[in-house]
Amino acid sequence: MRQRSSGWEESGNRMKNRPIPKIVAPCLWSCDIDKLDIQKDKQLIITQVLNYGDEKRVRWLYSAYSEKDIKNVVSHPGRGLWFDKVLNFWEKILNIRIPKKTRQKAIFDINPVLK
Repeated sequence: MRQRSSGWEESGNRMKNRPIPKIVAPCLWSCDIDKLDIQKDKQLIITQVLNYGDEKRVRWLYSAYSEKDIKNVVSHPGRGLWFDKVLNFWEKILNIRIPKKTRQKAIFDINPVLK
């Protein structure tokens, strides 16, 4: 069942056709949030909010996306997009095991060692 006035969809707590709130903008510092699509850009939005967000922004994230969506993004982390401690934290919180090679590739490293 849809509530037209709010844009919320009952199944999965997902938002459709809603702008990203301005409180999330600091997490998406490299993007124009007015041009992001909450569904098409969910990998980026979830990654950035989990990396840079505080409790208020993470609460918004959980209201905008299902836990399944969030777990999927954490389980398949983008290359070079995660801080080591942050990814470790969310792995533990979400009870996820990321393969070692995938995890290593996901970690942002400003001093990479060439092999």
